[in-house]
Amino acid sequence: MPRSEPAGSAILSVSALNRLARETLEAKIPLLWVAGEISNLTRAPSGHVYFTLKDTSAQVRCTMWRSRAQLLSFRPENGMRVEARALVTLYEARGDFQLSIEALRRTGVGNLYEAFLRLKDKLGAEGLFDPAQKRPVPRFPRRVGVVTSPAAAAWRDVLAALARRAPHLEIVLYPAPVQGDAAPRALAEAVRAASARADEDGIDVLLVVRGGGSIEDLWAFNDEALARAIRACPVPVVSGVGHETDVTIADFAADVRAATPTGAAELVSAGFHAACERLAQLGRTMHATMEYRLNMLAQRTDRAALRLTHPRERLRRAGEQAERLGQRLTDAMRHRLERLSGQERLLALRLAARRPDLQARRERCERAGLRLARAGEALLARRAERLTALSAHLQHLAPQAVLARGYSITRDGDGRILRDAGETRAGAPVSIELARGRLRATVNSSEG
Repeated sequence: MPRSEPAGSAILSVSALNRLARETLEAKIPLLWVAGEISNLTRAPSGHVYFTLKDTSAQVRCTMWRSRAQLLSFRPENGMRVEARALVTLYEARGDFQLSIEALRRTGVGNLYEAFLRLKDKLGAEGLFDPAQKRPVPRFPRRVGVVTSPAAAAWRDVLAALARRAPHLEIVLYPAPVQGDAAPRALAEAVRAASARADEDGIDVLLVVRGGGSIEDLWAFNDEALARAIRACPVPVVSGVGHETDVTIADFAADVRAATPTGAAELVSAGFHAACERLAQLGRTMHATMEYRLNMLAQRTDRAALRLTHPRERLRRAGEQAERLGQRLTDAMRHRLERLSGQERLLALRLAARRPDLQARRERCERAGLRLARAGEALLARRAERLTALSAHLQHLAPQAVLARGYSITRDGDGRILRDAGETRAGAPVSIELARGRLRATVNSSEG
């Protein structure tokens, strides 16, 4: 019997189905590494790379976009066994199951990289890469040692760079193969030989160089014995292995890492190169300074020549100047004397105008004395008259004068003056003061 559909199920278009399948694959399967053999490889004009990854029993289509392909350190070819880091997806337009390649490496490179990391961690933990142990490259080395193959392009690059920048610098080659199974041991032996003969050969710095290549080609420089030989070297070691993006254990062990063999040669010759540029600059500066100095001296000579005159002319000019100065001195003295004479006359006039008239002042003083005497006498007379009037008025107001007019003062037994009849009682003793004498009496009755 045919399978029954769930009620209300949606009917998908082919494009919707393929989109759902793609989203499900990309969401459920994470980025992973897939190993296989390349076949049917095609490079599009856009830079994208299309190929099939297969093994003995299956295959899958692969796409590597240009932005990823241009980062590869090797050129993929048919028949090459590789490991691909890929995202499982679906090409919706055709419904093709495929891999979107993020990274690509030759088979076995992953194991080499893991071995590289393990050795790097091991030597790093021992302190072999400690920045505090790094030594600076001498600015003006006397002789440079180079560990490389005499047939390698790196050797020619070093010779060309040093010939261009420091042709006087002597070079000692310590030959060793830079690739192959015997290369790691040979390189370590060459570094040890350079260390043992450093004083005898007179080298101040050692270059360990090789041109670019794959990780397998550069693997000889990831050797532990080579790293330890570099650190044991008595002179600073500069590593210039591969291209700028290549990194090896030798780079970490060396005192200084250069991006390329040419960069290593430029690094050790930097002091001479800078010194040559500095000397050229100083020469230009010295030439300009001397030229300026000579021009200034020439101008001074010209001005001095213009000032040169015959002694007779100089004496004549000096005489004329002395006469002019004498006339100026005479005129100045005359003007000063005239000015002082005028000031003297002016002061005499001012003194005469301010001289006091003693006779007039004496007469004025006498008149003022007479007026003062008369005023004093008049004042004394007025004061005497006022004093007499005040005495008479005071005498008129005296208590005795009042009593003389028939008044009396009555006091009670305690001596208080009585002003009201209610202040005493019948039978109370009182005293009465008269203008002449005092009376003592007893109150018979009081009327208010």
